[in-house]
Amino acid sequence: MDFKAKATKIQLRSFSTIPMRTFHLTWFAFFLCFFGWFGIAPLMAVVREDLGLSKEQIGNTIIASVAITVLARLAIGWLCDKIGPRKAYTWLLALGSIPVMTIGLADSYGTFLLFRLAIGAIGASFVITQYHTSVMFAPNTVGTANATTAGWGNLGGGVTQMAMPLIFAAVMSFAADQALGWRLAMVVPGLALLATSLLYWRLTQDSPDGSYLELRAQGTLASAKTVEGAFLKACADTRVWALFVIYGACFGVELTINNIAALYFHDYFNLGLAAAGLVAGMFGLMNVFARTLGGVVGDKWGLRWGLRGRVWFLGGILFLEGLALMLFSQQTVLPVAIATLILFSLLVQMSEGATYSVVPFINKNALGAVAGIVGAGGNAGAVAAGFLFKTQGLSWSQALLMLGASVTVVSMLAFAVRFSEADEAAVARETQTRLAGTQPTPVPEPA
Repeated sequence: MDFKAKATKIQLRSFSTIPMRTFHLTWFAFFLCFFGWFGIAPLMAVVREDLGLSKEQIGNTIIASVAITVLARLAIGWLCDKIGPRKAYTWLLALGSIPVMTIGLADSYGTFLLFRLAIGAIGASFVITQYHTSVMFAPNTVGTANATTAGWGNLGGGVTQMAMPLIFAAVMSFAADQALGWRLAMVVPGLALLATSLLYWRLTQDSPDGSYLELRAQGTLASAKTVEGAFLKACADTRVWALFVIYGACFGVELTINNIAALYFHDYFNLGLAAAGLVAGMFGLMNVFARTLGGVVGDKWGLRWGLRGRVWFLGGILFLEGLALMLFSQQTVLPVAIATLILFSLLVQMSEGATYSVVPFINKNALGAVAGIVGAGGNAGAVAAGFLFKTQGLSWSQALLMLGASVTVVSMLAFAVRFSEADEAAVARETQTRLAGTQPTPVPEPA
């Protein structure tokens, strides 16, 4: 999608231009989605006692929280191509707020499982975030834009680890017991999601050139009828499925750590609820810069060595991620465990940023489909990892070791992501013309 008004710079203090206003709204919306998505995770010690959950049942709820997102991400990418990211995000935020606010109605393992399943749908917000920034920014900076909005959004996974125990404590100052406290605490992120849906509708638009409805009426954007064909074409591209697995090995692993970190430090290092949440939160807080760093390096390698440079960096950083996770899994001394967790956090989030510095170049006419399929891979990876943590007779440290080894093997799939010389030349031309301040020659889209 070669929109004319794509931005070639990220100006963080600017809210006046459409690309920068979208940049800030997308990361903030994704931040709140993460907050609602994993808001219950740091309170699981209380929920476990209240509902009498077993290790296997907790494992099932972890799987449920990410399983539905696989389907939701596949659908939302197609929906972005069809109706535009503005409508898609607004509806997702509004509808997603409902199960977040009402999870407190759960009174058994079965109902709690269903609520976690429903809440998982808001994880599809990531695809819209990446889609919306991809259409707003030029090739020289799209990797950085994607990585930053996703990273700052993922930051919600770290902040919720710290904030939800504090919200829970505040609620407990007037609630009589813990069973009521965790239920009321979850209303807070739900209300924030609902309010943000209104802001997203009022302050953004589909592309830097206007809404999809207007552009299709003008004939400058492919009709909605072509979306189905583009989706099928994306599904037939082996590079998309290689990135699907790769993203499962980075974002899928991050989701897993978000779900288990507080409980891991509570059970294996005997930390209290607030202290365990604080340590777990440090993992997510690396998103302030780590994912952005992955996107920045991806863009730099792209400018220096073309699209193949982006892929080389992705494979290398993913391999290091796997080694760091294996190292963390073997730690028994708390300070060393925290240090290796932070190192792993840096590498896993850089891997995510590197992945989405490649995604926008796979198929511009099926951007939503590609972003959705690859994004779904993250959750598919989390589902697969979830089975390790519910296996009887397998300790969580052993599960983490196996997970790290799997990541190092998956890094080899980067060799399957290749671009033709024509693709390399086209991106180089577009980058040069946009940096020179001129418009690239538009490529006609199918009618």
